Amino acid sequence: MIFLCYPKCTTCQKSKKWLEENHIAYDLRDIQQEKPTYEELAEWQRRSGLPPKKFFNTSGLLYKSMGLKDKLPHMNEDEMLRHLAADGMLVKRPRTSSLWASGKLSGRNG
Repeated sequence: MIFLCYPKCTTCQKSKKWLEENHIAYDLRDIQQEKPTYEELAEWQRRSGLPPKKFFNTSGLLYKSMGLKDKLPHMNEDEMLRHLAADGMLVKRPRTSSLWASGKLSGRNG
Protein backbone atom coordinates (compact mmCIF):
# COMPACT_ATOMS: atom_id res chain seq x y z
CA MET A 1 0.00 0.00 0.00
CA ILE A 2 1.25 3.48 -0.85
CA PHE A 3 0.75 6.11 1.85
CA LEU A 4 0.63 9.53 0.20
CA CYS A 5 1.41 12.36 2.54
CA TYR A 6 3.00 15.73 3.05
CA PRO A 7 5.33 15.23 6.04
CA LYS A 8 4.74 18.73 7.46
CA CYS A 9 0.96 18.17 7.56
CA THR A 10 -0.24 17.35 11.09
CA THR A 11 -3.12 15.25 9.75
CA CYS A 12 -0.61 13.23 7.73
CA GLN A 13 1.54 12.80 10.82
CA LYS A 14 -1.45 11.52 12.80
CA SER A 15 -2.38 9.12 10.00
CA LYS A 16 1.17 7.78 9.82
CA LYS A 17 1.13 7.21 13.58
CA TRP A 18 -2.22 5.39 13.29
CA LEU A 19 -0.87 3.10 10.56
CA GLU A 20 2.19 2.30 12.68
CA GLU A 21 0.16 1.70 15.86
CA ASN A 22 -2.05 -0.72 13.94
CA HIS A 23 0.93 -2.49 12.36
CA ILE A 24 -0.17 -1.69 8.82
CA ALA A 25 2.66 -1.90 6.31
CA TYR A 26 2.99 0.97 3.86
CA ASP A 27 5.39 2.64 1.48
CA LEU A 28 5.70 6.31 2.45
CA ARG A 29 5.52 8.73 -0.44
CA ASP A 30 6.03 12.46 0.03
CA ILE A 31 3.44 13.90 -2.32
CA GLN A 32 5.52 17.02 -2.91
CA GLN A 33 8.74 15.19 -3.74
CA GLU A 34 7.23 12.28 -5.66
CA LYS A 35 3.88 13.36 -7.03
CA PRO A 36 1.42 10.77 -8.33
CA THR A 37 1.66 10.23 -12.06
CA TYR A 38 -1.20 10.81 -14.45
CA GLU A 39 -1.40 7.04 -14.98
CA GLU A 40 -1.61 6.32 -11.24
CA LEU A 41 -4.27 8.95 -10.70
CA ALA A 42 -6.29 7.69 -13.67
CA GLU A 43 -6.10 4.11 -12.35
CA TRP A 44 -7.08 5.11 -8.80
CA GLN A 45 -9.91 7.22 -10.17
CA ARG A 46 -11.14 4.40 -12.41
CA ARG A 47 -11.01 1.82 -9.61
CA SER A 48 -12.69 4.12 -7.09
CA GLY A 49 -15.55 5.11 -9.39
CA LEU A 50 -15.28 8.65 -8.02
CA PRO A 51 -15.00 11.75 -10.20
CA PRO A 52 -11.49 13.27 -10.37
CA LYS A 53 -12.70 16.41 -8.58
CA LYS A 54 -12.86 14.31 -5.37
CA PHE A 55 -9.07 13.90 -5.54
CA PHE A 56 -8.34 17.63 -5.15
CA ASN A 57 -7.10 19.16 -1.91
CA THR A 58 -9.77 21.85 -1.90
CA SER A 59 -8.47 23.44 1.30
CA GLY A 60 -4.93 23.83 -0.01
CA LEU A 61 -3.32 27.15 -0.78
CA LEU A 62 -2.37 26.12 -4.32
CA TYR A 63 -5.93 25.05 -5.14
CA LYS A 64 -7.22 28.40 -3.92
CA SER A 65 -4.53 30.51 -5.58
CA MET A 66 -5.20 28.82 -8.93
CA GLY A 67 -8.92 29.53 -8.63
CA LEU A 68 -9.73 25.88 -9.26
CA LYS A 69 -13.06 26.06 -7.45
CA ASP A 70 -14.42 28.05 -10.37
CA LYS A 71 -12.41 26.24 -13.07
CA LEU A 72 -13.11 22.57 -12.19
CA PRO A 73 -16.77 22.62 -13.29
CA HIS A 74 -15.59 23.54 -16.80
CA MET A 75 -12.82 20.90 -17.03
CA ASN A 76 -13.12 17.39 -18.36
CA GLU A 77 -11.67 14.41 -16.48
CA ASP A 78 -8.46 14.42 -18.48
CA GLU A 79 -7.79 18.08 -17.66
CA MET A 80 -8.45 17.47 -13.96
CA LEU A 81 -6.09 14.48 -13.87
CA ARG A 82 -3.40 16.50 -15.66
CA HIS A 83 -3.67 19.26 -13.05
CA LEU A 84 -3.42 16.72 -10.24
CA ALA A 85 -0.39 15.07 -11.83
CA ALA A 86 1.33 18.42 -12.36
CA ASP A 87 1.66 19.26 -8.66
CA GLY A 88 1.32 16.88 -5.72
CA MET A 89 0.14 19.70 -3.48
CA LEU A 90 -3.16 19.69 -5.38
CA VAL A 91 -3.85 16.09 -4.35
CA LYS A 92 -6.03 15.32 -1.34
CA ARG A 93 -4.02 13.82 1.48
CA PRO A 94 -3.26 11.91 3.55
CA ARG A 95 -4.47 8.97 1.55
CA THR A 96 -3.50 5.46 0.65
CA SER A 97 -3.68 3.95 -2.77
CA SER A 98 -5.93 1.22 -1.34
CA LEU A 99 -8.47 3.77 -0.01
CA TRP A 100 -8.68 5.39 -3.42
CA ALA A 101 -9.05 2.01 -5.08
CA SER A 102 -11.92 1.15 -2.74
CA GLY A 103 -13.67 4.47 -3.33
CA LYS A 104 -13.14 5.58 0.28
CA LEU A 105 -11.71 9.05 0.67
CA SER A 106 -13.00 9.81 4.12
CA GLY A 107 -10.02 9.43 6.40
CA ARG A 108 -7.07 7.49 7.62
CA ASN A 109 -9.01 4.51 8.90
CA GLY A 110 -11.83 4.29 6.43
